[in-house]
Amino acid sequence: MLIQFLGAARTTTGSMYLIEVGGRQFLLECGLFQGHRGESIERNRNFSFVPKSVDAVVLSHAHIDHCGNLPNLCRQGFDGNIYCTFATRDLASVMLEDSAEIQRDDAAFVSKKRAKHGLPPVEPLYSATDAEKAVRQFVTCNYDRPFLLADGVTVTFKDAGHILGSAQVVFDVREDGRQFRFLFSGDVGRGQDDILRDPVAVDQVDYLQVESTYGARDHAPRPHAHEEVAQLVRETLQNHGKIIIPSFSVGRTQQIVYTLHQLTLTGQVPRVPIFVDSPLSVNATEIYRLHPECFNDSIYAFLREKENPFGMENLTYIRELAHSMKLNDLQESAIIISASGMAEAGRIRHHLANHIGNPANLVLFIGYCAEHTLGAQILAGTNPVNIFGEPHEVRARVVSLDSFSGHADRSELTRYVKAIGGDLKRITVVHGEEAQALAFAETLRALKPRAEVVVPEYKQSIEL
Repeated sequence: MLIQFLGAARTTTGSMYLIEVGGRQFLLECGLFQGHRGESIERNRNFSFVPKSVDAVVLSHAHIDHCGNLPNLCRQGFDGNIYCTFATRDLASVMLEDSAEIQRDDAAFVSKKRAKHGLPPVEPLYSATDAEKAVRQFVTCNYDRPFLLADGVTVTFKDAGHILGSAQVVFDVREDGRQFRFLFSGDVGRGQDDILRDPVAVDQVDYLQVESTYGARDHAPRPHAHEEVAQLVRETLQNHGKIIIPSFSVGRTQQIVYTLHQLTLTGQVPRVPIFVDSPLSVNATEIYRLHPECFNDSIYAFLREKENPFGMENLTYIRELAHSMKLNDLQESAIIISASGMAEAGRIRHHLANHIGNPANLVLFIGYCAEHTLGAQILAGTNPVNIFGEPHEVRARVVSLDSFSGHADRSELTRYVKAIGGDLKRITVVHGEEAQALAFAETLRALKPRAEVVVPEYKQSIEL
């Protein structure tokens, strides 16, 4: 079995691994590479293999850095099955369509700039039609239900606890009279999540491929997150301000909505208007409600015995742009949750432009902001910041809570690996910036001294 690392090797983006076993080719993940524009276009448009030669794709979860280049793969000739969990398929269907719209807008922006220099326009990476056609190739299977990928290769999804439907992928391989188990961690959740179940410990593993997004750092303790949110909301409302929350549409939005719901029910925050202003967030939240099989016991019981955990009387979901624009005229205190989490795109930029200059307001970040994004500039104290090309003074209070992160940190990843059963022969460390991946590799060498620990580079191949 040969694995070639075509993405998320010493970086966190563009997850893609080409597996060759028994004369067949399989793709594990097909993520969108997100980086400098020129490099991104080159890597996303051009695969280093022939798409039509791939027999099947296996997908761990629906985040765009894991599934976002599937429409392009299918458009270039891949016509096989794309295997994933039920919830992943439903989330991917709305996220790929949203990604296609971003590709269209980005291509229009670049084409406009090129036209000024007499250059021809560029085409989007793929269209909404391409995205819809790719989703037709999805084949779903639930957790803990082994299925035959090919002769001698059986795959099983195990809950990863990262986002709805996220999975660890177990490959049981019989090849040339030998048998072994290869485990791909996918993105690992932190455990003790408000909504999702804990990551499942997998037994009898021979080879492990593990993520390392936060392999060199620990998050703030999760038990304090609700108390911190309650205090921040109360203080802002006492000043008659608004709370603006940039949030990722899948995972973080549902978690902050659930947190605010619980805080309202227990009287820790007053019942003020709450708005979720993002079409993708609205669609994703509806999908969350359709998949209680992914919920932990606590929220499952709440859903069955009490009420919708993502809905309450003072909560309004907004799809239409006209309704979103009406929030500009809102005079009373309110909480506005909007995408994107890094404040790079979407309606959140309008809300920041309207409210970041008021010292009574709070801008609350609950997710990671990559370097050079608007969110990162605000968190770094840049003042003023440019929004839609115009400078805006930052007078609002700015706070970041990393306790809402959906990725396991160093201690939680270490606990995850400790729980894996079997005599590990080799561990490959992926999906982490180089410093994080190398640091976590050192942690693993101390934890599993009998295993060879490798941090592969881009396009490197490793044989099992």
